[in-house]
Amino acid sequence: MRESQKNEPFETPARSTIRGSTRGHVASMEESNDDAVWILSGMRHLLLVTTGWRSGEVRKAALPFWLDEADHPIVVASYAGAAGHPGWYLNLEHRDVNGQVQVRIQERAYTSAPDILDGDEYIAIWDAMTEDRPFYRDYQALTERRIPLVRLPDNTAV
Repeated sequence: MRESQKNEPFETPARSTIRGSTRGHVASMEESNDDAVWILSGMRHLLLVTTGWRSGEVRKAALPFWLDEADHPIVVASYAGAAGHPGWYLNLEHRDVNGQVQVRIQERAYTSAPDILDGDEYIAIWDAMTEDRPFYRDYQALTERRIPLVRLPDNTAV
């Protein structure tokens, strides 16, 4: 069994501030490999680069991640319990545009074919992850949609 990946206490940001704070966080990630930028509230973060499924423009998101048993990052499309999915997840749903995405974790960057989890695997990962990060259960209680989990395996080194 994997060791705990609990976070430090933090306050859920207001949804109205998420986009702006993400832009600032992405800019910091692109400028620095310092732990103070990549680890917030005790959670490691990654930089996800997708292509906008409608716009065709490059989109970047700073996301906390949790590692599965095989050390693959799992990101959570919670959007703090909003009724709709976050934009980065909508981009991933369109595999014709985003069959492969770019992932950066501090000094390491790679190409990934995202795996949107489902079924028993979703349940097992959700249960293990929310043991460490129970605030995701709180987010799930705020919305009727099932909050997606996405695995980002390292498919090719960049």
